[in-house]
Amino acid sequence: MSRSISVFGLGYVGTITAACLADKGNRVIGVDLNLTKVESMDAGRSPIMEPGVQELISEAHRACRLHATADLASAILNSEISFLCVGTPSLRSGKLDLGHIEPVCRQIGETLRQKDSFHLVVLRSTVLPGTAESLVIPTLEQASGKRMGKDFSVCVNPEFMREGTAVADFLEPAMTVIGAADRVQSGILRELYAWAPGRIFETSFRAAEMVKYVSNAWHALKVSFANEVGTLAKELAVDAEAVTEIFTADAKLNISASYLKPGFAFGGSCLPKDVRALNYRAKELDLELPLLEAVLPSNQQHLERAIQMILESGKENVAVLGLSFKAATDDLRESPQVQLVKRLLGEGRHVQIWDDNVSLGRLIGSNRQYIEEVIPHIGSLLCASLEKVLGKAQVVVIATRGLDKQALAAGIRENHIVIDLVNLEKERRIDRAGTYQGLCW
Repeated sequence: MSRSISVFGLGYVGTITAACLADKGNRVIGVDLNLTKVESMDAGRSPIMEPGVQELISEAHRACRLHATADLASAILNSEISFLCVGTPSLRSGKLDLGHIEPVCRQIGETLRQKDSFHLVVLRSTVLPGTAESLVIPTLEQASGKRMGKDFSVCVNPEFMREGTAVADFLEPAMTVIGAADRVQSGILRELYAWAPGRIFETSFRAAEMVKYVSNAWHALKVSFANEVGTLAKELAVDAEAVTEIFTADAKLNISASYLKPGFAFGGSCLPKDVRALNYRAKELDLELPLLEAVLPSNQQHLERAIQMILESGKENVAVLGLSFKAATDDLRESPQVQLVKRLLGEGRHVQIWDDNVSLGRLIGSNRQYIEEVIPHIGSLLCASLEKVLGKAQVVVIATRGLDKQALAAGIRENHIVIDLVNLEKERRIDRAGTYQGLCW
């Protein structure tokens, strides 16, 4: 179904959005205060340099599906959907500059006063979570005298385009994200993108706004990580390209969703010591690798957040379910759960521990020696009975995924404060009276 669309801002994102939507058969009006950009697009020329976009604009112009204007009111009155693609640059402080968003929303709202038909405003500019709710919607309602959801609707539709491949990224997206107050209000945009391959996610305003930042931060992290690894490899006379080829071949753990779900701090016999070893070797080589150096401090801060969450409950009796660093193992080496218990004891909390994989009667070798020699005071707190541990607790700390839901549910009471450090699946969580708390979700 063809729609009439106005696109505000004929910079990089706006031009690609206008050209591609016109290519899909929609009637598109580009809007910008820069008359050079307007005249260029209205004459069938691209105002930006990007592979493939000139061809799309030329074809859409010949088919009379793409025009441009500096008259905002005219564009609103002659379209059903408006895409906001105005810039959101950084101020010198690093704060996001929303100076272009508010005026456009106010002008759109003022024009909507004159319009009887329903209108959809789509926020495509990159903005921090809360912008749609705190700025865009209130400004539109105040300027128009109309109500969101009744007279007009707002959706957040972040873009995931790369310069150099933007046309392909738009027309063949890996995913499409639509943030809205409800599925009814996202319906028009869902239909507009019916042609799009990949999954269409319909979510909240804030999740849609946030996912763009998460994606870009992850990309920046990957670039920095690869560069630091390459720098270290070169100094160690290692073929960085060979290492990268092998590393990226693992799609089960390395290049995958693994380890990307929020949870507790990492530990165990490998990750902490290996990161330390890399950092130490880098220092010997007089290399500054800030990203790798920040990994362990970041992990420690995450552990501190968990400790503070428990302490802020104000309760003294704490049940810790899980002591090993990972479920289905008895490995206590550099377990963050052990560090958690030590801190709680130091803060005067009464702690009891249950872990069906960690029992002095079953432990042998280094793990038994570790408890007996390094943490004997913690070993004495181990209890084989989950029911007994829960019975004396005021706060229940879930520190392992190796829990039977029925057994846990049988012991959780309404007066328990349940603090989940491992991010149990929603169907496995126990929340008797709204006291469930996730560490970072």
